[in-house]
Amino acid sequence: MKDKMCMRVFDENSGIKQSSGLMQASKICLVVLVWAALAANAQEQQPKFKVPVPQGTRQPRVLTLEECIQMALQHNLDIQIQRYNPLINEYALNINSAYYEPTLSFRASHNFNSSPGGINPQTGLPFTSSERNTDSYTPELFGTVPSGDLPIGGLTYDLIGPLSEQSGSSIPPGSSFKYTSSPGITLRQPLLKNLWIDNNRFQILLSKNTLKTSKEALRQSIMATITSVQQAYYNLIFAREAVKVNQAAFQLAEQLLNENRKRVEVGALAPLDEKQSQSQAATSWADLLSAQHVQVTQENLLKGLLTDNYGEWANVTPVPSEGLSAVQQEVDLQQSWRIALEKRPDMAQQRLFLDRQNITVKYNYNQLFPQVDLTGSYGRNAANNTFSGNLDDIRQERNPFYSYGVIVSIPLGNGAARNSYKSAKVSAKQALLQLKQLEQSVIVQIDNDVGQVELTYRRIGATREARIFAEEALYAEQKKLENGKSTSFVVLQLQRDLTLTRSNEIRALADYNIALAQLALDEGITLEQNRIEFKVK
Repeated sequence: MKDKMCMRVFDENSGIKQSSGLMQASKICLVVLVWAALAANAQEQQPKFKVPVPQGTRQPRVLTLEECIQMALQHNLDIQIQRYNPLINEYALNINSAYYEPTLSFRASHNFNSSPGGINPQTGLPFTSSERNTDSYTPELFGTVPSGDLPIGGLTYDLIGPLSEQSGSSIPPGSSFKYTSSPGITLRQPLLKNLWIDNNRFQILLSKNTLKTSKEALRQSIMATITSVQQAYYNLIFAREAVKVNQAAFQLAEQLLNENRKRVEVGALAPLDEKQSQSQAATSWADLLSAQHVQVTQENLLKGLLTDNYGEWANVTPVPSEGLSAVQQEVDLQQSWRIALEKRPDMAQQRLFLDRQNITVKYNYNQLFPQVDLTGSYGRNAANNTFSGNLDDIRQERNPFYSYGVIVSIPLGNGAARNSYKSAKVSAKQALLQLKQLEQSVIVQIDNDVGQVELTYRRIGATREARIFAEEALYAEQKKLENGKSTSFVVLQLQRDLTLTRSNEIRALADYNIALAQLALDEGITLEQNRIEFKVK
């Protein structure tokens, strides 16, 4: 009985009577619903790709490379900071040069003196008490004579013109004059120590050297900034082109994925091929996201070089107006070496450093000598009861005076001067070796730069051919896949190869232009190539 009941439950051909047409329609509907549910579930499991769009409302601003360089020259913070160094060093030079400015002084005093009466021991005559008021005026002008470019110097001068005016009572009458003066000049000239260089001339020479060095450092900073702008500009072009390449790769991968889905649905392709194309599409999508991030990073890098107020550029997208091109530039290694050793700012700075050491050697050598100074003075004495008479005495040279002599000072031992001189000589030798070391480094650097220029130019041709062949190979393989004579795996591999060759081509173009900019920097001719005149006000 149980078996019969079971048969009736599960046997559709026996038991309950029903319409055979209705049952058939129900079966069809059930199959359709199940198929739709499975398709919907499969669709939910498929990765959903959406072309990423950079966030924000940035406004594009088209810029040429020349405009970028001009902006950097005006607003780059590194350049603005370096511009102050020559100005500061010029002020320091002016401070040291002010040593030769003469000093004018004026002293005035009043003295009162009273004397008791008594007997003049010379005449035996009595004299009464006296009172005397003295007003003294002493103008003075003193300083050091500038030597300029003369090999000798150090002459000091002192012009003084004291004048006294006396009033009061004295015995005997007329024993003192009302006006007295003794104007004169005193000179002192070193003959050995401090003759051809002294401490002040030493400091002035060092200040001039420092000023020249700071100008070369500013020139180097400007050149480095221009090169950084060029590199950022070319890298931004590459980044934008790389986004286009990855967008094209994503479109190819998505197109293949859609075609493979259709082939799988009709049973012309295995599900594994669809999974492979899904993986390729996901990878292309991730690469596109990375490329767009690199583009934004390069935009920010360029903006940071162009402005001293980044907030004004926060919502701006710099768009290069130029494309990547390769204009072959002939390079001559020997010529590049000569130009670099002559024009590079760091070479100029190292030569100035060597000059600085030689100046120190010169000064310390002079300090080894004893101090032998020739001195002399000349003037006129005048005394009269009237001011005009006093002037007449001076003018007519009635009472001249003069003196001359030598002052000798010899340090015993002189250990400090001798060791300072030896240290300066060793430092100069070291500076000379450093200059030679830099020369050798420059030669190697230029050699590498020339090789890089030639290599990147050859890479452009090779990568262009590789890209063309990759396009042709992919096109042919896609045709074979359409005809069922290839596999999705092969097409995916050729798509990856095409993306790589396209990226390599634009990378080679960017690297070639960057290599030329780096060669110009290392040769020291960046300013000349960009028609920029370097002038420090």
